[in-house]
Amino acid sequence: MAKFIHEDFLLTTRAARRLYHEHAARMPIFDFHCHLPVKDIAENKSFRNLTEAWLGGDHYKWRAMRASGVAERLITGDAPDREKFMAWAAIVPSTIGNPLYHWSHLELARYFHVGGALLGPDTGPAIYDACSALLSSKEYRVRSLLTMMNVRVLATTDDPIDSLEHHAALQADSSFPVTVVPTFRPDAAMAVDNPPAFNAWTEKLGQAAGVAIHGWQDFLEALRKRHDHFHAHGCRASDHAWEEPYAEECTDAEADRIFRFARSGGRVSPLETRVFKSALMVELARMNAEKKWVQQLHIGALRDINTRGFRALGPNTGFDTVGDLPLARPLARFLDRLDAVGQLPKTILYCLNPAHNVVLAAMAGGFSEDAVRGKVQFGPAWWFNDQRHGMEEQMRALADAGLLARFVGMVTDSRSFLSFPRHEYFRRILCEMLGLGMQRGEIPADFSLLGGMVRDICGNNAEEFFALPRKPSAASPSLTGP
Repeated sequence: MAKFIHEDFLLTTRAARRLYHEHAARMPIFDFHCHLPVKDIAENKSFRNLTEAWLGGDHYKWRAMRASGVAERLITGDAPDREKFMAWAAIVPSTIGNPLYHWSHLELARYFHVGGALLGPDTGPAIYDACSALLSSKEYRVRSLLTMMNVRVLATTDDPIDSLEHHAALQADSSFPVTVVPTFRPDAAMAVDNPPAFNAWTEKLGQAAGVAIHGWQDFLEALRKRHDHFHAHGCRASDHAWEEPYAEECTDAEADRIFRFARSGGRVSPLETRVFKSALMVELARMNAEKKWVQQLHIGALRDINTRGFRALGPNTGFDTVGDLPLARPLARFLDRLDAVGQLPKTILYCLNPAHNVVLAAMAGGFSEDAVRGKVQFGPAWWFNDQRHGMEEQMRALADAGLLARFVGMVTDSRSFLSFPRHEYFRRILCEMLGLGMQRGEIPADFSLLGGMVRDICGNNAEEFFALPRKPSAASPSLTGP
């Protein structure tokens, strides 16, 4: 049987192979959105075995295991690690057609050089033992896993109340060539519809900022101080999870009334919640614009739909789905409110519902600024869409309604240190799309032109867009490829 993961995996034309091997494959990785724990990078964590590194926290795999009827004790429960891995290996053949099948075999090949054997119940024990032995060695600690994949820039996702001590330690370590920066993720600041959680978090915000928070203006002052703190630690982007865009009218007096009501433990109505979130998002966007940050808007996730699962395991455990709320009019209103007064920051729009692809691709083109290339971006295929068809549909919508050449490229959006071959997966899909276009005569067979475009999408555009302060290390050159 032919080797499944080989050098021309997914590349069916000569043009695609040339674009990938001569251009895409050589580019370092600029991963501008992930959920990796920065503490593990700072402390250079070592994993006990393949289960801890590969299955711990990976709700993509958990969903597949549940869909196959695997008992929860073998997924997130107290079963031994080896037993959990064998339960995963047993269902991997059933994931054919799901991106997990491609991802899993790419990850085994790239990190552990397991390129010949397919993962399944028969090969699982040998693969587990071999990979676990490697992970226990010093050559497979977290920092080595990053450099192994040629990761050059990594942006984590951080709560405004985080001290950023681990980021500070990494930035002071000139021996580590990867630039690791925080991202300001103030979702907890929006949660006035959950007064107990909101009030507990607001108390911590006040302590972190050194501000006594009584009203709306105090709340904004505390957030601004934390925003300043993040900026001093290299942060150049915020990130926001929106089930729907928020663009209601709200005065400072109304925001203050809602804030104080929530602080008193009052139950805020759905309309008041949208009004408050609208006001807060405008203020946060203004802070971003002042500091020339990028704001990332992840739109359309319907979270925690399974009450039983949420009560047992909490959020981000595989019980989320795609939402279908209207977004075009409120999103346009939000962006225009800022643009009209010169306070719209660079923005990346991510949508979870592929039905909104053309909406967001076209929306991005409606807001621009002199001398800024691609000021509002239609972001990469996200979550349920970061598979082959989802990536192709996202890029086609962007090419049709905007400029694919200005695209800032892919992210892992992952909690796993073994997920970076997803960039390779994206790059192969990009080159295959362009190669097929060249073969059909829809794209000129100009490899200098197309090669530059591929390198830009695979890293150069993101480097320019985020304009991060670079780590003072001779080991951290520009992303620019050959």
